[in-house]
Amino acid sequence: MKKCKTNKISLFVILLLFFGGIQTSEAQFLKKLKKRVKDAAEETVLRKTEEKVTKKTEQTFDTIIDGKIVKRKRKVKKKPTNKPGSNNTTNSSKNEEDRVSTEEIKSWTKYNFVPGDEIIFEDDLVNEESGEFPSRWDLLKGNAENASITNENVINMLNGAKITPLMDKETYLPEVFTIEFDALFKSVHGPTYQDYRVNLWPSNKNYGYSEDKKYYCKSINVNVHGASMDCVDNSSNKEYASFDEAMIVPIGKPVWRHIAISFNKRSFKVFIDESRALSIPNVKFKPEAFSVEVFAYYNELSAIKNIRIAKGGKKLYDQLVADGKFVTRGILFDVNKASIKPTSYGVINKVAKMMQEHSDLKFSIEGHTDSDGEESYNQQLSLQRAEAVKKALINAGIDQERLETKGFGESVPLTENTTPEAKANNRRVEFVKL
Repeated sequence: MKKCKTNKISLFVILLLFFGGIQTSEAQFLKKLKKRVKDAAEETVLRKTEEKVTKKTEQTFDTIIDGKIVKRKRKVKKKPTNKPGSNNTTNSSKNEEDRVSTEEIKSWTKYNFVPGDEIIFEDDLVNEESGEFPSRWDLLKGNAENASITNENVINMLNGAKITPLMDKETYLPEVFTIEFDALFKSVHGPTYQDYRVNLWPSNKNYGYSEDKKYYCKSINVNVHGASMDCVDNSSNKEYASFDEAMIVPIGKPVWRHIAISFNKRSFKVFIDESRALSIPNVKFKPEAFSVEVFAYYNELSAIKNIRIAKGGKKLYDQLVADGKFVTRGILFDVNKASIKPTSYGVINKVAKMMQEHSDLKFSIEGHTDSDGEESYNQQLSLQRAEAVKKALINAGIDQERLETKGFGESVPLTENTTPEAKANNRRVEFVKL
């Protein structure tokens, strides 16, 4: 009996030691496992952080630091062969993640600027090298260079810089023309100023003179919230100016403004974004050339991009009556997307108004591209863009039964795709009467 009891006690001690050992091992194992999980998590966080920093560093080649552009050497990545190279308005995917907000589009619903019919100069600054002078321009004074701001190529202009497009002739502006570009403003009021001055005469002249020399006009002066132009007629001053307080933004906050200028034989119109800043019915000098210069307090960051000069400006309805269709190059799209740029609503609003005034009109909306990228890709994109224009007109109140869409891609060029201007003229939307 005593022996049996002793055996039971021994068995109990053995079991206690065994399970105690298991618990101890399990605790040690869990402790080690917990440490490994923690180490792995920390390593993952560090790795992802390093990846983000590396990616950010590679993307931000030229960065704005305290209002200055700091340039870094960039690695050039090869572009996919199934996508276009340098089109600003040709090729896209159906992804609409970056589509312009409804609120922004609504603010352009009264915009009525319509670009000229034929592009005579266009520079989207593709393939330009940062730090170098822009290859399609001439420097008249000061200092300007290519740069990149938020991954967009721009011409950075220091205070007092003045540049002009390289053209075959010294005087090249026709009787009817339009000029468009985007300008960056950093400071807006208070102790600072920033002006872009548009000159419409050759570089050897200071003003635009009438033939009898009794009348002349100075530069078109554009700032973030308005524009002005001074003319002298027989010693009598004529001052044209506008100021829109709603366009003022906080000091130091960079903002891009779209500048659009139209001239029709004697009348000027100047738009800043969707607002008409100037409308001068009668100027007595003939514009001949284009240059732009910058005046900024303490070298505020100044830059321009997306520069386009076009000639002609025949009314859309007149084109329709004469040809049974009209062609527009003023409907633009985001790069590699079918999303319509807000500046396109000048044309879209005109088309909508025309269709409202002529209820019998029906159109086939036909998209065309240049030859950059694969042919099948361009054809698909041109159809997507035609459909985007159709949707915009439906949103403007046009019955969808009055609209059809087609996409021709690069198959119907108007000219060989050999220059930026030729490509810009091939990128178009046609409205064909049904």
